[in-house]
Amino acid sequence: MAVFTTVSAQEAAALLARLDAGELLALDGIGSGIENTNYYVDSTRGRWVLTLFERLTFEQLPFYLRLMQHLAQRGLPVPEPRVDAQGQILHSVAGKPAALVNALAGHPQLAPDLHHCAQLGALLARMHLAVADFPLEQPNLRGLAWWRDMAPKLLPHLGAAQRGLLADELAFQQQLAHSPAYAALPRGAVHADLFRDNAVFDGLTGHEKLTGCFDFYFAGTDTYVYDLAVCLNDWCIDDESGRLDDTRAAALVQAYEQFRPLAAAEARLLPALMRAAALRFWLSRLGDLHLPRQAALLEPKDPTHFERVLRERVADPWHPTR
Repeated sequence: MAVFTTVSAQEAAALLARLDAGELLALDGIGSGIENTNYYVDSTRGRWVLTLFERLTFEQLPFYLRLMQHLAQRGLPVPEPRVDAQGQILHSVAGKPAALVNALAGHPQLAPDLHHCAQLGALLARMHLAVADFPLEQPNLRGLAWWRDMAPKLLPHLGAAQRGLLADELAFQQQLAHSPAYAALPRGAVHADLFRDNAVFDGLTGHEKLTGCFDFYFAGTDTYVYDLAVCLNDWCIDDESGRLDDTRAAALVQAYEQFRPLAAAEARLLPALMRAAALRFWLSRLGDLHLPRQAALLEPKDPTHFERVLRERVADPWHPTR
């Protein structure tokens, strides 16, 4: 999240009126994140998050918004987009496609322990089960095709060792993507970006309860095990070294499997998908640093973090205990 487009109080108030969402009390830009313009909107009917989409198009957006609506209506703790009197889920603010969703209670847990990782694993599995009847499909827009497109743009900014790592990993991932085992993996609509800062917890310290997850705007149709790999690479690592914490990883996967046991092929390919997830976020952070867009409050994240993670996943593959 960031602020690329300025929204006036009048524009926010007009949207609230159209959506019967109360009268405007406050409008505050959200500085975290990197893709869209986001504001907290406080009204007489509660707190909302207003998102203006800077890259996604009117044609692409129904997938993300209907996915959130689908999950919320099945009892999952995710924001539900507000519809207007005609049932329209996508709106326009300041000339940009926009959505208004309810804000979730709680705060991110940026230093998760076993308790937090287990809750996250259980929620992820429940989401994967809930999309079984979700009818829409859309490719993961940050998948292999995007990696191949980004790589040559970033090469001038990389050292020799980084260029070698990138070339080797792209070759590995292309071989994986064309394998029969990968093609047979279960798949559906996945979050694909469920980092610690995209989930919130509430309650007494040491007894926090997961109150929900948000920011589905990198979602797409992909393998469920890739979604799990994204989470493991963020929730279960040592931030300084990129090494995986076996205990946290085991807690997350065991909680996941209480709802949705992994198929043998999923467990076998999980280490390769953890490499894929590390590559994806290394590339995106390199792009944010070296090919930036102008935005108020935008702070690019350090790409060397996911370079370390990728090197660790290559050197020390992690397999769940079966």
